[in-house]
Amino acid sequence: MIGKLNHVAIVVPNLDVASEIYRNTLGADVSDAVDLPDHGVTTVFVTLPNTKIELLYPFGENSPIQNFLDKNPSGGMHHICYEVDDIFAARDKLLADGARILGSPEPKNGAHGKPVLFLHPKDFCGTLVEIEQV
Repeated sequence: MIGKLNHVAIVVPNLDVASEIYRNTLGADVSDAVDLPDHGVTTVFVTLPNTKIELLYPFGENSPIQNFLDKNPSGGMHHICYEVDDIFAARDKLLADGARILGSPEPKNGAHGKPVLFLHPKDFCGTLVEIEQV
């Protein structure tokens, strides 16, 4: 069901500093910051030859990642994202197998403008998993 790894998301306490580290210290291709008010985050994507790194920073007062940053002031890995061909078929199989979806079971568009769902970390070895339709 799952395809390739789309990205690894890292919450950062300072998006400018993190972008500079990836751009200047590691020599990576780093995108401009994009605010995603519907998700409560500002994102920057670091393009690698085989996947992407998503740098996340809280956007707005109700950002779902602010708690994460409060508990981990230096930041850290937040989630991994796998690609799926059909998000509705993937959702239905996951639910039938007992997996829990965080929030609504209806996909909403993510940072790439494609439908996404987040899966409960307790169902996936302690890791928050995002699935994205490609």
